[in-house]
Amino acid sequence: MYTCNLRRLVAASSLALGLMTSLPASALTHSVLQPDIIHSQTITDIVTSLNQDHYNTIVLNDELSGKVLDQYLDSLDPSKAFFYQADIDEFQKYRSQIDDEIRNGDLTAAYAIFNRYQQRTQERLEQLIATLESPDYKVDFSRDESIEIDRKESPWPAGKAEMDDFWRKRLKSALLGLKLADKKVDEAKKLLIKRYKSQLKRALQTNNEDVFQSFANALTMQFDPHTQYFSPRLSENFNINMSLSLEGIGAVLQSENDNTKVVRLVPSGPADKTGQLKPADVIVGVGQGEEGEIEDVVGWRLDEVVALIRGPKDSVVRLDVIPADGDDTQHKIIKITRNKVKLEEQAAQSKIIQLQHQGKPYKLGVITIPAFYIDFAALQRGESNYKSTTRDTAKLIAGLKAEGIDGLIIDLRNNGGGSLREANELVGLFISRGPTVQIKYASNRVDTQNDLDPRIAYNGPMAVLVNRLSASASEIFAGAIQDYQRGLIVGSQTFGKGTVQTLSPLHHGQIKLTHAKFYRISGESTQHKGVVPDVTLPTLYDTDEIGESALKGALPWDMVHEIPHQRYFNFSAILPELNSRHIERTKFDPDFLFMNAQIKRMHENKQDKELSLNEATLKAERDSSEQWLLDQENQRRTAKHLPTIKALSELDTLLEKDAQGKTISPEQEAILTETGNVLLDMIELSHNYMAIKN
Repeated sequence: MYTCNLRRLVAASSLALGLMTSLPASALTHSVLQPDIIHSQTITDIVTSLNQDHYNTIVLNDELSGKVLDQYLDSLDPSKAFFYQADIDEFQKYRSQIDDEIRNGDLTAAYAIFNRYQQRTQERLEQLIATLESPDYKVDFSRDESIEIDRKESPWPAGKAEMDDFWRKRLKSALLGLKLADKKVDEAKKLLIKRYKSQLKRALQTNNEDVFQSFANALTMQFDPHTQYFSPRLSENFNINMSLSLEGIGAVLQSENDNTKVVRLVPSGPADKTGQLKPADVIVGVGQGEEGEIEDVVGWRLDEVVALIRGPKDSVVRLDVIPADGDDTQHKIIKITRNKVKLEEQAAQSKIIQLQHQGKPYKLGVITIPAFYIDFAALQRGESNYKSTTRDTAKLIAGLKAEGIDGLIIDLRNNGGGSLREANELVGLFISRGPTVQIKYASNRVDTQNDLDPRIAYNGPMAVLVNRLSASASEIFAGAIQDYQRGLIVGSQTFGKGTVQTLSPLHHGQIKLTHAKFYRISGESTQHKGVVPDVTLPTLYDTDEIGESALKGALPWDMVHEIPHQRYFNFSAILPELNSRHIERTKFDPDFLFMNAQIKRMHENKQDKELSLNEATLKAERDSSEQWLLDQENQRRTAKHLPTIKALSELDTLLEKDAQGKTISPEQEAILTETGNVLLDMIELSHNYMAIKN
């Protein structure tokens, strides 16, 4: 995986809406939207549900009113690109009133603000289209100037001149990005005209239900980012992420600044199998079939993008993607065959890796668990051989033990969670009996999940490998193994998803809300902080972009009382030496040098605040970045005695594929190998420790 600055990527490629001058109010054709009576009742129902059932206790008062206003404005205009400062000043009269209006079922402020936003949006789209269609419109790509990459902390435009200049630059950036992606200027103009006309059409189709959902979620977001209201239209797909993850391409998506961003991939899903789509990639176009025209989706609503991506089983969809791990002006087309994720393809799998340690050969078993699954339908039918994570893992362990393994690695990388029951039972394969996780509810009641089965499937040395995409049930398992000191946790800090959501029906729509939190048996929450490994390995995931801590308003980390539990070993006695050996061993390792260089580059790129609008300068930056990536790859290949390459695209055919046809990442294989080395160090050092102790 290659790294880049995602903020530069989005700034260069979002090609957002624009305007050179504002149209008079008389030219507007948008409808003034007003709430229905049912919306007044629903907003009070939402407040009642939040107050009664949400884990977080928040008082509806003037302070919350101001936060809802700020969140609403941010959700409508995150780049501060439509509202003027005068609009914002006018809206301040609602700052201490919104709580009272919500309490009374009054949505005056919500619709007044949205109607102004709709007006500003239409003005800008119409003027931008007119500008692009004008034969007199010319752009000087040789002029030395730049544009802000991230406007979140910027002030709202003070007046027309400031706003017009911002959009002049924004439009130039959009055209320049397409020009550097090998589009002719006239072709780029036509593409943008089509894009903005499509966005204008969608803006004019906005209805009062859309407005209500947007405002309602500005309220629910104050409780936590996983709490969300769904209008009746979206209630059939109450969670777009889950719907898409189970059929279509198998990717969890979210909207971000007019773009559709990949959050994570479902293990063994169609997108995952391609080995090309990655978390933090941005989808800017969708095409149907092998040859169908790719439709621009910048500025589309998430549910509309999802509808375009989904389709009949075995049909092909093509995605126009700006990679998070590539250059900010380059696109790639990814072809994916739609399908459902099959349970058997998400099943745990095992293999044996052979390593040398202190001159002796060792065999280590590796069990990769993509998700915590259970076939509830088969279980309810009374089938004795139903599939589940724990049952499959137990069988794999038996097979590995028969092969005479010296240690075991449980690989939970990219495992986003699943069944809590399976996380609890999987812990039970490695301990005799005892508590596995605590669950605290809004009432302050704390329940405990326990392993009651004294049987142990494997009592040998083990390590659990995790990364930033290991979440929820994965964190429960890893946290329990760490608390019991039953095995080492190796890898990078996990996602930090330690909350539990439930879906509740309303008279009008549904609400998904957080009603509980997970806590380890040590008393520590997995929320926000996740699980911190005993031995940390490099990660190419940007924790500012991916993970619970990257979500605005995420519930904090905290603690409850520890539950007494057995400790199988005292790893603290050997951790300093383990980490020292790891650092020394990887100091000159080609793959680790490659990863560390990528991470350093990623942090350096994040310091960039401006994007050049000079074609020669931006092209030079792109070429320099591309050459740097190529040089890094060839340095690694030379150190590993592999032939060098002339272009990064050659890797698509050179890298090995697994049984499912997915590209095997050299970095991920290096991480697994190093985990094995750490485990072998642990075996040696623990034997020495016990010998001294005895």
